[in-house]
Amino acid sequence: MRITFLITWVDEMGGTELAVLTQARHLAATGHEVEVVSVFRTRAESFFPAGDRVAVRYLVDRTGPWPRPVRDHTLDEDTCRTLAARRSTLIDPLWEPAFDGLSDTELDLALRTLDTDVVVTASPALMSAVTDLAPAGVVTVHQEHRPSQHRGGTGGPLLARAPEVDAVVVLTEWTKGWFEESLGAAAPRLEAIPNAVPDGFRPRSARTGKTVVVARRLVADKQVDHAVIAFGKALVEHPGWRLRIFGEGPLTGSLRRLVGELGLHNSVELLGPTRRMTDEWAKASFTVLPSQTEGFGLVLVEAFAAGVPAVAYDVPTGPAEIVRHGVDGLLVPAGDTEALAAAMGRLMGDEELLHRLGERAARGAGRFAAGEVNARWEALFQELYAGRQDPGRLARRADRAARRRAVSAGGGFQPQAPASRVSPSRGVQRAREDELAATSRTKLVRSAGRLAEVRDDLLAGDAFDENLRLAAGALRAAGIPYVLLRVATGHPRARLAVDAALRADVYAALASACAGQAVYAELLGPAVDAPGAVLAERLPEVGEVAGLRVYRPYVTGGRTLRYGATYGCDVEFWPAGARGHTTPTRAHALGDTLPCVRPDAVTRVRGRVYGTLKAFTQHLVTDIGFPVDAVYTWVDDADPAWRARLDARRAELGLEPAQSGTAGDAPVRFRNRDELRYSLRSLAMHAPWIRRIFLVTDDQTPSWLAAGHPGLHLVPHREIFADPSALPVFNSHAIESQLHRIDGLAEHFLYLNDDVFLGRTVTPGTFFRGHGGTRFFWSTTAVPPGEATAADEPVFAAAKNNRALLRTRFGAVPTHCFLHTPHALRRSVLTRLHEEFPDALARTARSPLRDWRDVSPLSSLAHHYGYLTGTAEPSALRYGYVDTGRRAQHPGLSRLLAARSKDAFCLGEGPDSDVPADEQAEVMRAFLEAYFPVKGPYER
Repeated sequence: MRITFLITWVDEMGGTELAVLTQARHLAATGHEVEVVSVFRTRAESFFPAGDRVAVRYLVDRTGPWPRPVRDHTLDEDTCRTLAARRSTLIDPLWEPAFDGLSDTELDLALRTLDTDVVVTASPALMSAVTDLAPAGVVTVHQEHRPSQHRGGTGGPLLARAPEVDAVVVLTEWTKGWFEESLGAAAPRLEAIPNAVPDGFRPRSARTGKTVVVARRLVADKQVDHAVIAFGKALVEHPGWRLRIFGEGPLTGSLRRLVGELGLHNSVELLGPTRRMTDEWAKASFTVLPSQTEGFGLVLVEAFAAGVPAVAYDVPTGPAEIVRHGVDGLLVPAGDTEALAAAMGRLMGDEELLHRLGERAARGAGRFAAGEVNARWEALFQELYAGRQDPGRLARRADRAARRRAVSAGGGFQPQAPASRVSPSRGVQRAREDELAATSRTKLVRSAGRLAEVRDDLLAGDAFDENLRLAAGALRAAGIPYVLLRVATGHPRARLAVDAALRADVYAALASACAGQAVYAELLGPAVDAPGAVLAERLPEVGEVAGLRVYRPYVTGGRTLRYGATYGCDVEFWPAGARGHTTPTRAHALGDTLPCVRPDAVTRVRGRVYGTLKAFTQHLVTDIGFPVDAVYTWVDDADPAWRARLDARRAELGLEPAQSGTAGDAPVRFRNRDELRYSLRSLAMHAPWIRRIFLVTDDQTPSWLAAGHPGLHLVPHREIFADPSALPVFNSHAIESQLHRIDGLAEHFLYLNDDVFLGRTVTPGTFFRGHGGTRFFWSTTAVPPGEATAADEPVFAAAKNNRALLRTRFGAVPTHCFLHTPHALRRSVLTRLHEEFPDALARTARSPLRDWRDVSPLSSLAHHYGYLTGTAEPSALRYGYVDTGRRAQHPGLSRLLAARSKDAFCLGEGPDSDVPADEQAEVMRAFLEAYFPVKGPYER
């Protein structure tokens, strides 16, 4: 069989390059005709040897004074330089910036004339090119070398184009499961095949040299600085050890500075890359893998082959599938340098443990032996090759692509399952889960490596409440006293404190209450066990932990929303001491100790009673006890009556109809894409503490709105405008100037536009202080100098006018704008604004259309005024912005959906759109339905 590997550059020192060459050599040794096609030649000599049996072909040579094709050609230097300076049109620079016009030419030629049976791509960008250009008879396989669910920009074409290849092969079952969830019926053949140990003799380590070896590229996500920090902490108790770091990268200088700052220059060596890593492993006692994410962790396999055990962060996706905790290495919670230092210290101080793990590592490396791994690849290739002439093959590929396009709605947005950072179940637990799924009365599916109940009706608050009820109920039924803690942050995740002496009783109680159910307990601070989560019914098998995060996973039918461990209830084991009971994890609202862990009071959470301490029932100075409302301004531009009023108003002013309005009055400002429905869902999902919602409109009501909902009030413009003669008005600044006049509005409220969404659970403290002050969020966008003119963009004209007022009143000049987030406001402050600046606000209120003389009272002026009068303060917010009118930003929607890590985000549209309006609407609807799939209480 003729097999071609396609890689961006084969010469470099990296895991992908080593894995491709190792696999190519193995296949060539078993009789296959193997070629590696490298788009670029980057070194005179490749860092890793290809071997005599593997042909290496380059397309573009970058080693000379100017880039040029490697094939025979007639192109002169100027032509080559010109093409190399141009942006690639074959591969989006957001996916991979290395490509250019010259590589496009050579890659196009190479792929169209590809004479092979199977082509294997080593990056999503190259997979996309192959799907466009490879001959139909060639079997196409994409091999993923990174954790796909955490790829970011380089994964742009991954889910969009994967349905168009014959197979996708990933390194771990974890990533395979994510593909299955994300693609569903659009998935091609999916396989999980690990990397193999490279060929050759490997000397064994005696593990007697007191040497820790780290072999990593020195880039941010490898977190080698964590290894240095943890080593320094462990070295205090275990002097005489050395840390040797092999690798190169942009962080070399900062690592050298860190070593110096920690005073470790006599114990830590930065040695650069080496081609003789097998010899270095033979000198190592153990290795450390502190990465933020890992595709597989081939470096662990190499270390194991030399009998070198490992300490690794339990991160997606490789370490937990290679390191068997307590067998051939130790896993610690991701990002926890204290735990990393403790694990390193265990191996430094326990020679017997070090040697036992090393011996088992050497034996266990056989799991990744070349023969076994290569056999799986050969079997896959043979099967795919045998079916390449099947007349239905291309039709099935087209059907898969069509299904994917149907849910992605065009553009660069690709719906996907949320990325998980919890290790999936395996072994005995995996078998038990399969048994539970087969016998459960509820619909259970595998999601993020765990069983999850399918529910399309749960809001985030419901998930938090269900898990608190479950955990507290189990303790109560077993007669185990607990205290529901007050937490300083106001985070909705509940924490229950239990006497550490009752740990075994808690295990038994939860195991009994959750027997036969898909309920899990994530181990918090395990002393012996690996990080991760176990079925609650298996808790009696667990060793000592600081606490448990108890949760029942839920997932929506579309698989885009999952409630996992983040929504669990923490059961913490508080040890008794001289000062009472001390925290095993982190402080509560009143400190880090408790006088007892038996309740002497009760508190209510969503109508249910839980035991607590009297101290926690007091009103604290940081508590937000006042009500908070929300206000939206909304317009439906498709309403004929509204459009008639707008055009009539414009005619009165001597203006053309709105379709030809100026930038400040352009149709994009009024465009309704049903965002309000999903913004309201985001409030119901992530801010259930909102008391009432006021929807301010020009006598318009969304057709889907449950207008009679007691928590929702429709407010027409005529009810709030002090001067009714100003109506009808189509200027958001004018409408905002009157919102403080809403009858029944709370003193404290959030003001939102319908293109703003809460991305994850927030608390009132995100926006307000306990003393009543508000928080605001400055952006990096500066207000241009000078006075406002008719030529200014409306947002800057208003900001300049705000600045002029504040300069006159306070003698202080504001410099920056604010993020387009929910705005925290106070009615009393807005009233004072009208008292301080009556003329400016009255003029703004009388402006029927946006005007360069307006002020922006709520989104800017109120914040600056509050800051200068001591009623508002700057704060921080995890925020995201995507311009849906720019196609290049659509992949950002996929990342928002996968990570769900923003407190708030905005889907805006600038004046310079390159995406048709109907396509934008389709993409936004697909994204918002994926992000907020649960119907809100404000909908019919």
